[in-house]
Amino acid sequence: MKTAGIHHISAIVGNAQENVDFYAGILGLRLVKKTVNFDDPGTYHLYFGNEGGEPGTLITFFPWNRSYRGKVGGGQVGITSYAVPMGALPFWEKRLSHYDIPFDKVERFGETYLQFVDVHGLILEIVERSEGKENPWTFNGVTPEVGIKGFAGTVFFSLKPEETIKTVEEVMDLNKLGEEGDVVRYRSSSDRGNTIDIKKTAVPKGRMGIGTVHHIAWRAKDEQELKAWQDRVQENDLQVTEVKDRNYFKAIYYREHGDILFEIATDGPGFAHDESYEKMGSEVMLPPAYENRRDELVNPLLPIEVREV
Repeated sequence: MKTAGIHHISAIVGNAQENVDFYAGILGLRLVKKTVNFDDPGTYHLYFGNEGGEPGTLITFFPWNRSYRGKVGGGQVGITSYAVPMGALPFWEKRLSHYDIPFDKVERFGETYLQFVDVHGLILEIVERSEGKENPWTFNGVTPEVGIKGFAGTVFFSLKPEETIKTVEEVMDLNKLGEEGDVVRYRSSSDRGNTIDIKKTAVPKGRMGIGTVHHIAWRAKDEQELKAWQDRVQENDLQVTEVKDRNYFKAIYYREHGDILFEIATDGPGFAHDESYEKMGSEVMLPPAYENRRDELVNPLLPIEVREV
């Protein structure tokens, strides 16, 4: 049993409209779902991805407008990498420059990455990849020919890299591709969200808050496989939660010994089961258990809109 790769990545950010302007307006992703944090329903939970909101493309956010700024460090996904079509990197160099977003060119495992920071402090990268289908979504000058296809992968910052490596190898069963300098690379079977780079030296502990990744989710085919993953995690002496219903997928959570929070989430049912495919992301959707509290939960939320910037 192997995971196909990254299902989604969830992060903490500040102002919700700034978040929407960056990921939809500048990066050209589709806002596929506006809902609330099921564990803290007074807060938005926003999902961005490709046109269909498919696993391997989804980045989700908890906008904590009045929270403190976090610190990127050990026990976190330190860098999130996006894949774009071959030949698209010059477009993104010009686009980032147009929006006055500084970037560096970073070489890793024979690939050139544009590395930059989002409006709230998350470290992002863009890299060309030939694999994976194009994203048909078009918005604000970002077309399928140059648009973000989904995740390329991540870089893990661990408090105990040898433990994180052990979990990635023995629990998630990713294949080791090689080592380069201070980084070891693993790969899953999917054509997106498939490369996991782990820094081999321990990184000083980060602090959760605005501008940091909260957790990374791995893919499971369905609920039957999810329960098998639950057993495997337990067999490896890691504490794992019960199965949680997140409305758009079922999920379990565990923290590996390098202190990174892992989730495993089912591919389905997806985001079009409570609103149409065409209108995904246009209204605030609530799970059935919260629907009788709609006015209480939705009215205090700051209005947001997807707009050209």
